[in-house]
Parts: sequence; structure tokens; C-alpha cells
Amino acid sequence: MAMTPAAAAISGSSGHLVLSSPRLRQPLTLPPRAARPIAAASPMARRGVAAAAVSTPAASAAAGKDAKQTPKDFLHINDFDMDTIMNILNRAIEVKTAIKSGDRSFQPFKGKSMAMIFAKPSMRTRVSFETGFFLLGGHAIYLGPDDIQMGKREETRDVARVLSGYNDIIMARVFGHQDILDLAKYASVPVINGLTDYNHPCQIMADALTMLEHIGRIENTKVVYVGDGNNIVHSWLLLAAVLPFHFVCACPKGFEPDAKTVEIARSAGVSKIEITNDPREAVKGADVVYTDVWASMGQKEEADYRKQKFQGFTVDEAMMEIAGPQAYLMHCLPAERGVEVTDGVIEAPNSIVFAQAENRMHAQNAIMLHVLGA
Repeated sequence: MAMTPAAAAISGSSGHLVLSSPRLRQPLTLPPRAARPIAAASPMARRGVAAAAVSTPAASAAAGKDAKQTPKDFLHINDFDMDTIMNILNRAIEVKTAIKSGDRSFQPFKGKSMAMIFAKPSMRTRVSFETGFFLLGGHAIYLGPDDIQMGKREETRDVARVLSGYNDIIMARVFGHQDILDLAKYASVPVINGLTDYNHPCQIMADALTMLEHIGRIENTKVVYVGDGNNIVHSWLLLAAVLPFHFVCACPKGFEPDAKTVEIARSAGVSKIEITNDPREAVKGADVVYTDVWASMGQKEEADYRKQKFQGFTVDEAMMEIAGPQAYLMHCLPAERGVEVTDGVIEAPNSIVFAQAENRMHAQNAIMLHVLGA
């Protein structure tokens, strides 16, 4: 596992949001905190998401429980309270509806530019950010591993300040989590975490959006992750510190998620958190069965070793049958079919992995709108 940021999370007051707004150019108007039923545009009849939790910024435990300042960056999901997270998801549904309708009149990023730093290459992250920023009027600049070598050819603090002088926003997909923290510290413009070895907040926002669309709610759902306790699991745990649901990570012994992050989620007192080594018992009654590759980028030399250790953790037809007919399959992609998930499961009617992939763009659009105040 990569390094863990200093973090703290505390539970707070509850409330509800309405997931609809008639005009894209108007800020979302939130009803009084006391009564906000949450509804999502969904093919399912079930509606409603949630109770609340207020969390201190994950990268700054020293800020204390009374820290209320809104972060300029999007680095960890639990840097934000429930209202803010649901407001972002609301905006994602709203803007997605306009884009899917063919309406291109909403251009909040016109005249703005975004620098995209890719220490780790990615098809989905690049195309979703670049296309999304373009559709909303902006121009994105790709900086690949050979274009920029933070910490090697140039110090991160220098890169942050130089790019801030040229651009309105920075997105970075990097290895070490400290790199994203340093970028945010020294940049004068908003920084979005496109992935680090520690967490992947944009992916989990897309996942939450996908759950709202297909299940109709997040509250009281059971999400079971089967596989390595990696950066995806850390982001699910940080979401569980903010929104209330039952999260289970089923992984082989020795591959559990970061203990401090598990404690953040549990100490928030918002969600039920379980870590287990029995995937078949874990998936019973799941609304979502989630998996990811067993060896992430930078771990490929461990692939054969991990395949031995992860025997019995492949999400196959038998495991989905144990989960039940209500269970959806989710995978952040890319998938190694036949390894962590079978071809039949990923192509089954209850697989929503490609809806997840599309929602990366829509969730990220809403995140960018939020940090840019558009």
C-alpha cells in the first residue's frame, strides 16, 4: 500500500437533498437541513439517500474537529460533508442529462484551461477528463510521464506554481500520495486527485452516481468489495465516513486495507464496516459486488504470487448467485477477465461496469464545477 495521509473523521448532523434542478446555470438551492428527501433519476422505484457525516480534511488531522473551511481541492472524499458530496452528485445527474440530450449551451469552462499530469497512464482518466472539460467549453492539456517528471527533473512545488500561472485547474494521476498533497499545497488553483497509490476519489464518486441511477439510493445498501485492499477500498472507506451504508472488504490475509483508513471509517460512526477473509459469506445479500485487478500498476512483478494468494476470490457466476438476484457487479476497469472476474459475470445483465466507466466523465464534470465555483 502507498502512504496514508494524516486523517480524521467525525460524524455530524443529518439531512436530505433533492436531486433535481431545472436550470444548469443556477446554483442548486438546498431546502432546510431538517427535511431533504433524496431522489435520483433511476429506473428503479426505490428512492432516497441519507444521513450525514461531517469530516475534517483527510490530509490535515491537525485542523481539528472544528475545521469548517471548504477545501479548494478535491483530494479525499471525506474532506467534504454529506451535503457537499450529494450536491456534487446532484449536479452530475443534472449536467449528464443535458449532455446526453445533445444540449451544448452550458459552457461554464469557456476560456479556461486544465493541466492534466499523468505519471501513471490511463485511458479512462485521460479521455473522461479531457472530453468532459471540452464538452463544457474548456481546453485540457495532457502532460505524460515523459513531459513532466515531478520530483526528478523538477520539484513538485515548482511544477505546481508554474502550472498555476498558466491554468485554471490541475488534475494529476500519480504514484505517491505525497505528490498530490504537495501539488495542492503549492498550487494557487484547484487540484483534483485523478488517482494515487493511496486513493481514487473520482472513481468512487462515479460509482456512487452509478448506484443512484441503478439502485436509486446509497443509504442502507450493502457494498461488498472482493479482492486486494487497495486504493479503491480506501476511497470506499472514506465515502463510508460520510454517507451511511454497509461496506465489506473481503480480501486474503495479508492484503487488508490500510488500518488507519479502516479506523477513520469506523470512528466516523456513520456506516457499518467489515473486513473479512471469506468472500462467499461476505457477498450474501449484497446490493453491489465490486472487484478490481489483483495486481495494480507498479505491482505487475507480483502478479503470479498474487494469483496464488487470491485463489477463491474470483467473482464468478457461483459467487454472484450467492449474492442474490438483486446484486449488481461493479469493476473500475481495466479488468483481467478470467482472473479477478469471469467473462460471463462481466457480460451479464446485472453488470454495470460500463455505466460506471461513462459516469467517470459526468462525476468529474461535477467535481470540476464544484472546485471552480461554476
